[in-house]
Amino acid sequence: MLLPDVGLAELHTHLGGSVASDIMWSLAHEQGIALPVKDYWAFDALVTVSDPRGVRSLDELDAIYHWTELIQSSPLAVERSVHAAIGGAYRSQRITTLELRFNPMKRNRGGERDLDHIILAAIRGLDIARLEYPQVRAGLILMMDRTFDARQNEIIVDKALTWSSRGVVGVDIAGPRPGGLRYDYTQVAPMVETARAAGLGVTIHVGEEGETGAEEIGEVVESLRPDRIGHGILAARDPGLMTLIRRAEVTLEICPTSNLLTKALAGEDEVRETFRRFVEHDVPFTIATDGPEMMRTHLRDEFALVHRIGALDEEGLAAANARGHAASFVRHAGR
Repeated sequence: MLLPDVGLAELHTHLGGSVASDIMWSLAHEQGIALPVKDYWAFDALVTVSDPRGVRSLDELDAIYHWTELIQSSPLAVERSVHAAIGGAYRSQRITTLELRFNPMKRNRGGERDLDHIILAAIRGLDIARLEYPQVRAGLILMMDRTFDARQNEIIVDKALTWSSRGVVGVDIAGPRPGGLRYDYTQVAPMVETARAAGLGVTIHVGEEGETGAEEIGEVVESLRPDRIGHGILAARDPGLMTLIRRAEVTLEICPTSNLLTKALAGEDEVRETFRRFVEHDVPFTIATDGPEMMRTHLRDEFALVHRIGALDEEGLAAANARGHAASFVRHAGR
């Protein structure tokens, strides 16, 4: 086992992809959610990327998230999901720094549930897990969405500020691009500035796919000035972008298996080249899963993959992991 005696850092994992299928199955039944399947194994295929060839597009991945987010759309389900994700990460992978990200508005049934109740439920799950696993530094990241209007995203950031003393450590934005078009990240700049001024960390999903993905990375770095970028792999194709990222001291959160399953990277050769270019240009990065249960992987599997294909040696893996602990928004143990 690589890094056997070292606690790992996982900075990029979505709550909707981090809970085991058997727990999700029970949560769905406890809430009386009408599922399109009646057999557990068919359900497991429904809420994970079950085809080893991956998904045909990010839209297909979003369809999987539709079900996990629906099942997690109650205070009870959110609390149990956060608790299970943190405990499972420590028990199975010895992850000692963990950030879970989720969009609370995608878990309040379109306004049927009170947003604060959803967030506080996640905090309860966080608190219980931290009592059981005091070795783990864990925090929550609240996510804006590219399909939301400005007011909706403002509310999410306002809630992040409200609950920042209770374990919310950062903000993010993700989601489908409306109409599949290039997203104007400058429209969330005021929200990002508000979060940063309040001491929250900022990470932005960008540069994973799309014809304009690389251009969007430059826009995000210059206009939003994030601490980290979720994915950002398209920067490996542009030396100028890599220089920009390095000088801005932005850390990339790279999710190898996820990028392979979504076809963001064509194969293991491209994964290896991506890592090698980032190393060559001194671009800081961490290694993550995106969602271990949904992607049917775990963080140590990601390290093993990167090592097996010759992308990083053990020293490089150790450096990436140490960088993950250092780049975490969870500033103090026990918070």
